[in-house]
Amino acid sequence: MIWQDINRESKELIDKLKLLSFKISAAESCTGGLLSSAIVNNSGASEVFERSFITYSNESKISILKINNSIIEEFGAVSKQTAYYMSFSLTNNFNSDIGIGITGIAGPNGGSNEKPVGLVWIGFGTKKKVITKKFLFNGNRLDIRLKATLESLRELNIFLKNYP
Repeated sequence: MIWQDINRESKELIDKLKLLSFKISAAESCTGGLLSSAIVNNSGASEVFERSFITYSNESKISILKINNSIIEEFGAVSKQTAYYMSFSLTNNFNSDIGIGITGIAGPNGGSNEKPVGLVWIGFGTKKKVITKKFLFNGNRLDIRLKATLESLRELNIFLKNYP
């Protein structure tokens, strides 16, 4: 059932991006490519989808996205700051009008009191404005990844509905 919602939101996103003549790029950590897969699952994706990176490790966030190591050291890979710079990097270092970065803890291990399993930060925006949002999803590893994907698409659609 959730994949139908993801697919519907993805189709809506593609239509909005076409209307704006925008290219989108994604940097995914905990979703591991699910967002990118959802976008390319629909016809017309090639007109709006620029590129995608699965930046699962800290090293990939640093080397590919050019996130300063001090950001990850101070705030952690799963943080508002890292999600912000994941999105920021896509619009400032690559040919993208809008970028989205997703980082989180899908579990079942890796959580803590401060950063529990299910914590996801999503950063999205343009060169002029990046928004970060915090979510706490429940369920198993796949549930969390799917919910993060769905919420990412929803947030992008809301953002673009009100653009500029």
